[in-house]
Amino acid sequence: MDKKKDSATTQMENVESALTQAESFVLRNQKILTNVVLAVLVCAVGIVAIHRYYVVPRRAEAAVQMFPAERYFAADSLQLALNGDGNNPGFLDIIDEYGRTPSGKLANYYAGISYLNLGEYEKAAEYLKKYKGKDVMISSIAVGALGDAYAEMGNTADALSCYMKAAETKVNDLTAPVYLFRAGLLCEKLSRYDEALSLYQRIERDYPASSEGRNIEKYITRVQQLAGVK
Repeated sequence: MDKKKDSATTQMENVESALTQAESFVLRNQKILTNVVLAVLVCAVGIVAIHRYYVVPRRAEAAVQMFPAERYFAADSLQLALNGDGNNPGFLDIIDEYGRTPSGKLANYYAGISYLNLGEYEKAAEYLKKYKGKDVMISSIAVGALGDAYAEMGNTADALSCYMKAAETKVNDLTAPVYLFRAGLLCEKLSRYDEALSLYQRIERDYPASSEGRNIEKYITRVQQLAGVK
């Protein structure tokens, strides 16, 4: 019993000693600790203020500034969409001025697609690789369009890789069959008939209601003949 009391007493003394040491530390370093707390508070307030009074307005401003370029893009006026019309900025200006905003990031996608349609494949690849977005559809199209740019440049290995990535990343019924089909056509072009057949059959199995799925039977028949499959 006495041993238990001694143990309890020792523990209490240790706790009191630790508290005394902590209090002593606080007293010795009170000024430093106060400055640290104030610095943390100032940083927190600064971050909130920057987000509220700079980041949010910049995002809104970028969206407004990019609207004319998006209209030119929709109208297929791609040079004006890219470079602006003298009064309104184009996608390239938006990237330079607002590159870190959501609109600035999206402008990389628009610029890449514009250059792709203009036949400037190296520039298309440059901007499409820069696009990093969370939208499922746009992300898939951006990767698939990068595949188109590579294919036009004769880089079939990277083109095929992009098509498969576009089909299999964030899978959806709209873009997946499109890029599986393009991958199949590219495999055919490379005389990789077994791979093409597998891709076409996947479309037939998984996406029968898609535009590609409704017409895939003739491609399956053709590649079977090329591959000598009965």
